[in-house]
Amino acid sequence: MRVLESLRVIEIGGIGPGPFCAMHLADLGADVISIVRDAPEKTSGGSILNRGKRSVFADLKSESGKQLVRELVRDADVLLEGMRPGVMERLDLGPQACLAINRRLVYGRMTGWGQTGPLSPRAGHDNNYAALSGALWGCSPADARPVSSFATLGDIGGGALYLMAGVLSGVINARRTGAGCVVDAAIVDGAAHMTNLALSARQRGMLSDERGQSIHDSSPFYETYMCADGGYITVGSIEPQFYARLLEVLGLSDDPDFLPAGSQWEKTAWPKRRARLQAIFVAQSREHWQQLLEPIDVCFGAVMSPCEAMHHPHMRSRGVYTEQDGVLQATPAPRFDGEPYPVQDRCIAGQDTAEINHRVFVAQQSAWLDRV
Repeated sequence: MRVLESLRVIEIGGIGPGPFCAMHLADLGADVISIVRDAPEKTSGGSILNRGKRSVFADLKSESGKQLVRELVRDADVLLEGMRPGVMERLDLGPQACLAINRRLVYGRMTGWGQTGPLSPRAGHDNNYAALSGALWGCSPADARPVSSFATLGDIGGGALYLMAGVLSGVINARRTGAGCVVDAAIVDGAAHMTNLALSARQRGMLSDERGQSIHDSSPFYETYMCADGGYITVGSIEPQFYARLLEVLGLSDDPDFLPAGSQWEKTAWPKRRARLQAIFVAQSREHWQQLLEPIDVCFGAVMSPCEAMHHPHMRSRGVYTEQDGVLQATPAPRFDGEPYPVQDRCIAGQDTAEINHRVFVAQQSAWLDRV
């Protein structure tokens, strides 16, 4: 089942969250045409972010390049672009121009800072947007610098996935009303929106405004621990039944440092308990703890690289990762009716230029004949 096979998407090729969003749409069956500048391909066999797409070279500063976009827009559902604010307008390919051609078009705009605001014209990257949004603030212990994992917190979490939610919502509305819209997907907005889960914990008194005073950065039962072999594991035994089971398995149920029972949330005891757990976990290898804790409900997960995760029995059984032509990549998500999606081939930049230009030419000739 290709749930988005009726969706036609034009992507103005770029870097980061825009191409990721377009790849995600293509993963789920959308017909995605990526318009890119004629430049040497930097990856062998095509980028992972180009899988499932068609690709055409076009110079958007030339009249022929602009006309190609206009013709493709005529029967598209979505246009995705990730230029700085004002660039597409200067090319005469902004929302007003494109919606005049196709009033049902959903025009998706991906930026870091948004289309408006004091920082909207400024450059930035994932860590900058995550930092200002508030999302990066809790990404470390209190005595360490906050570090964002590469591109996931801002570009993907706050960017590409919010762009996708926006354009699909716009398409549903356009198919109902006949009117398209402009989606302003700013990474800083999406990353801030993601903090609402944490802010709900703050509302309940579980998240402090001071670093090092919350569950995720100071409690012994929601922590990352080093093992004897230098690997790491995570425990997330927040609920009392999972915490009690963890203590039982580790032989700590009657340990004076973990008494009295029911004192899990006694913050003054957290530092000593965390140190005790670290001393226990560092005495054995990561594999030892996997074998002991994975089969039981203590909320446990070993920290793995993508290459390691590919071979974990759970990930392997679900086919979460695959390797094609020596390129490691994650398979499409989510699943529908329990069935995984096949990984589509990666396209080479510009490989469909001749075919798409011919299609546009034929459409133009047909329109001209209809007029005469």
